Amino acid sequence: MEKRTDPDSLSNAYRYAHDDLPPVSNYVLYWYRIFIKLICFSLFGTGSILLAVIIFPPMRLFCRTKDGFRHTASAFVSAAFRFFVWFMEFFRVVQFTPDGRNKYRNLHSCIITANHPSLLDVVFIISLVPDADCIVRGGLTKGILAGVIRQLYITNTLDYETLKADCIESLHSGSCLIIFPEGTRTPRHGVNPYKKGAARISLASGCPIVPLHIGGTDKFGLGKHDPMLAFNHTDKYVYTMTMLPQIDPASYRGLPEPVAAKHMTQDLRAAIDSVSQ
Repeated sequence: MEKRTDPDSLSNAYRYAHDDLPPVSNYVLYWYRIFIKLICFSLFGTGSILLAVIIFPPMRLFCRTKDGFRHTASAFVSAAFRFFVWFMEFFRVVQFTPDGRNKYRNLHSCIITANHPSLLDVVFIISLVPDADCIVRGGLTKGILAGVIRQLYITNTLDYETLKADCIESLHSGSCLIIFPEGTRTPRHGVNPYKKGAARISLASGCPIVPLHIGGTDKFGLGKHDPMLAFNHTDKYVYTMTMLPQIDPASYRGLPEPVAAKHMTQDLRAAIDSVSQ
């Protein structure tokens, strides 16, 4: 007999999504980490405003071309994010352990894709990659990050052809393009379906996909719909980052574009899932 899904269980799914969390091991340390987390969010917001209002306008005056400004501003944002990561590590709320920093600094004209367990994932990636562009949710252009996003990054509110053209232009100028193929943050258990956007842009541009796996401790408090006043119950946020073998679009050239994009996306997911298991 087919099992019926109770509508109430769907509406209350989030309520029980964190039932498996262990008890808080040290309440003093737990609330200290939440306090520092709030300070970090305030620092991030203040820094974004300073970049948009004070740093970027004179930078535009000295950079003669649009590409020149984008590369210079991206390097500045990368340095700012490195400071932000250092700040979180200094106060012992985060530990970031990538598998070698130099190979990230040397990435150019590639599409960086990763699983997306937390709000901070893009911060860690950009802190390692000095020339990174990314596709961001259009809703962020109405928030505190609006000034930075409108000047520097590509929003997903553009029609597909315009978005694809902007991505190809960015890649061919030497920048890396960050895309989270799930389109939203990865749930604590399981994954979201992978979208084909990264594969389609890779096929159109001829630029390879570089899969990353982001692991570490539970990111409760930074996941989708998690409460702001929440943190990992037993530990700091530990982030590991693993770079996986590149996926070359040339390997799929003999296939029709929709089929090639499907196979590339399946291979991308298999690569990232192989580390998760």
